[in-house]
Amino acid sequence: MQKVTVDDIKRDPLKYLNQVEAGESFVIVQADKAIAELKPITNTNKQLRPFGLCAGEFTVPDDFDEPLPEDSLRGYRVHTSRSKPHPRF
Repeated sequence: MQKVTVDDIKRDPLKYLNQVEAGESFVIVQADKAIAELKPITNTNKQLRPFGLCAGEFTVPDDFDEPLPEDSLRGYRVHTSRSKPHPRF
């Protein structure tokens, strides 16, 4: 990785940006101290997961979005914005 001074970059910024675009990286120094790194951005495009990745591994029951039975709901504590939550929450 090449070292370049702040003054060099101020003099000809396009020169260094073109080199970065071509794949080069630089350490920017000021008073012999490294202060920054100028490097190309790596491609961050992630591939989307294919549709149907888990096809056939499970089935969603027909009553999936039906309300839960009353006996199942008894174990939950529900509060609204109008009611005070239980102190443990």
